[in-house]
Amino acid sequence: MLNLFIQETPELSTEQTKKTLSLIELIFSSGVAGSIIIGILFILLFVAVYIYFERFFTIKKASIFDENFIGAIKEKVSAGNITEAKAICKEKDSPVSRLTAKGISRIGSPLEDINTAIENAGKLEVYKLEKNVSILATVAGAAPMIGFLGTVIGMVLAFHQLATSSGTADMGSLAEGIYTAMTTTVAGLIVGIIAYIGYNHLVVKTDKVVHQMESTAVDFLDLLNEPAS
Repeated sequence: MLNLFIQETPELSTEQTKKTLSLIELIFSSGVAGSIIIGILFILLFVAVYIYFERFFTIKKASIFDENFIGAIKEKVSAGNITEAKAICKEKDSPVSRLTAKGISRIGSPLEDINTAIENAGKLEVYKLEKNVSILATVAGAAPMIGFLGTVIGMVLAFHQLATSSGTADMGSLAEGIYTAMTTTVAGLIVGIIAYIGYNHLVVKTDKVVHQMESTAVDFLDLLNEPAS
């Protein structure tokens, strides 16, 4: 009995090794429907990664802020050098500088009109920063559902095979069909998680730039109020 047990053990180990599948093998063994779903998820992953890095570098560039900027603007405006103040804003070429330039261009108008112009310019700058970021949120929500759709399709096909075989289908083949169908859910969750993390990171970076714009707008309006105080 001991010899029999020893001889059967390597065979069992070999059989277990054969059942081990890599992620690539799981993807390509998921059937036509599963392969199509995973192909769609790869496209969504590519789109999400592209948008993330494109927006990341754009927002990073916009977040560069010169601490001496508002001081230089204050000095030029106080001296009545409006043209030089505009030149400083144009040289910086950032959301904060464009917001300030809009306010400078309205100097002489009622303070309320200047404030409204700055707010409108701020909304436009925020829109530019958030361009295509909503697509990341859509991918984060849609990818898991698309993956689950692939799994449901795979489960339907597996049980259809069981039904058409009058209950005599090989359980090993049935189980294999089920776990390969589950790969679409795994792929969908991976894509969704990546898109979700990327989206929230961009939101945080955008909020930082928005805070800089709001702070600069307040400082600029305070500057215009100084002569009257």
